[in-house]
Amino acid sequence: MKLPEKIRLELAKRFQKVLKTPASFDFLVAIHDFVQYIELNSLSQKLPGKYAHLKEIYQGVEDAGTESESDRGHARYMVIHDLNRIQNNEFSENNLFWRKREFFRKSAVEVYEKLNLSF
Repeated sequence: MKLPEKIRLELAKRFQKVLKTPASFDFLVAIHDFVQYIELNSLSQKLPGKYAHLKEIYQGVEDAGTESESDRGHARYMVIHDLNRIQNNEFSENNLFWRKREFFRKSAVEVYEKLNLSF
């Protein structure tokens, strides 16, 4: 199945933003936008396991921007905490999301290539 040109172009645009954005909170937001587009267009089937890490960033950015009365669980709160530290320019190799920033970039490349080959 071939992706419609409009979807292919928008996905490429969001992917390029991930590649071009320097390591910062904006980089994580670029990953969020990339994953959000994949999810909105139901393209996530048959993606590599590394996609789950990108989805974790997506969920963390979503969670950080909203208040919730329900318990999100320890893992999600830790993601929010680490993302908030990056947003506040607190860069430390003790922060998992900061330490793995290049892994996330490489994972986005792998996911994008898989999508291009699959569709």
